[in-house]
Amino acid sequence: MTHLDGNAVAGDLAAIFTGDLSAAVATCAGCGATGPVANVMVYEGMGEVLRCPDCDEVLLRLMRAHGETRLDMRGIKLLRWGSAS
Repeated sequence: MTHLDGNAVAGDLAAIFTGDLSAAVATCAGCGATGPVANVMVYEGMGEVLRCPDCDEVLLRLMRAHGETRLDMRGIKLLRWGSAS
């Protein structure tokens, strides 16, 4: 299965969060790796699944259905964004 980079979900995340989060820094809850969201692996299907590029653990799941957005971020220990990211 091929994957895209984290830029593929920038628009979807911008609809949930304020602004572009591709430069936000995520810390993986599995291995502790830290890096920009733009570097994660994105798999698309019924929604998007973002995986850690270091350990392949699921960082985030994003799904839209029936007028509702569902966001599961349990694989992200910390997400930082803003002017100091």
